[in-house]
Amino acid sequence: MNEILFFGLNNYPKFIKNEPDRITKPIQFKFENENENENENENEKQIKQISSSEFSTIFLFKNGKAIKYLKENDSNQNPQKIQIENIQKVTVGYENEAILTIEGNVFAKGKYINSKNPKEFINISSLIEDKNDRIIQDIVCSAYSIYLLTSNQNVYGIGLNQFGQLGLDYETLKKTEKPILMMKNVSKIFSGTDSLHIFLLNSNQELFGCGYNEYGQIGLGESRAETKIQKLTKIQNISKGKIIDIKCGFTHSIMLIENENQNPKRKLYSCGHNRYNGLGKNRSTCEFTEIKSSLFENDDNILDISYDGFKPIQIELPKLRFNENISNYHVSCGYRKSFIYYSLSSFSNLEEDLIKLFERKEFCNISFKTRKWRNNRSS
Repeated sequence: MNEILFFGLNNYPKFIKNEPDRITKPIQFKFENENENENENENEKQIKQISSSEFSTIFLFKNGKAIKYLKENDSNQNPQKIQIENIQKVTVGYENEAILTIEGNVFAKGKYINSKNPKEFINISSLIEDKNDRIIQDIVCSAYSIYLLTSNQNVYGIGLNQFGQLGLDYETLKKTEKPILMMKNVSKIFSGTDSLHIFLLNSNQELFGCGYNEYGQIGLGESRAETKIQKLTKIQNISKGKIIDIKCGFTHSIMLIENENQNPKRKLYSCGHNRYNGLGKNRSTCEFTEIKSSLFENDDNILDISYDGFKPIQIELPKLRFNENISNYHVSCGYRKSFIYYSLSSFSNLEEDLIKLFERKEFCNISFKTRKWRNNRSS
């Protein structure tokens, strides 16, 4: 089993027994049933992905199996097996879950996905009208909707459309339990666990957004002037470069852009409400503007981003020593909890290093690829 570090809210469920309800420093996380399959190949026990929200946390292993913890789990707070095989990706929203299999099928559950039985997984990819478009390449959950990117580069949405997050006027479509086509020629989908907005990037690096925009979190209009963007609209005035990633919070968004002609190559931009300093700067903004901090001296090392934050800080991970070129660890952020997971074979005792994170109390918001930490740099 690979190493997992956990910090944040440690109740409902109680991830780590005999520990306080709030864990402020990363400590090792162990599954209660990790010895259940002692004869299983060690490589088959490695964590591939963790997806977490307020109500559920799913752990996906490299063998294509998954388990989950629920907020209302049994009294022992033990994980439950997910009875789906060959899983490629998992994603959870505020009140929904979706699972992508290696074969390209998507199984999902939730109040707005299957109102008759919201706790039962159903194959939503099989509900796409065009039978030639049912092989799914990627999936993303938002708070109450799920988005499917097909092998033909088409995006379908299913679930709630209260703020136009499915790309249609609310009066035309309030919700749907059948996937509807939103946009063609799409390369990436971006959204967030509790967000009510979405971004779609086409093959020409043109970005489109729709959904809840009261705080300018789509990067369009003025705050409170355009509460709903009820159709996919092109996002203008974005810095030149390749969009690597976008993460969406409830009231803000953070974008990572790479430009080979600038130094550093990678820069962060944010927009939306700054009530909890989630923008990494001192004011709210309705357009994507750069996040500037001394922590970002070498933004080439920015690895990935997640959606909640307070201010840029550094967190030193205890008892870890990295190889100089290590890059295969991951950070996963959920509702008031964060996980850092990595393979034991990736580490040596050559040097200590730091992972830089955005952090709002027990939340973390950005992870960096590790690099050698020089003694003449502040910690």
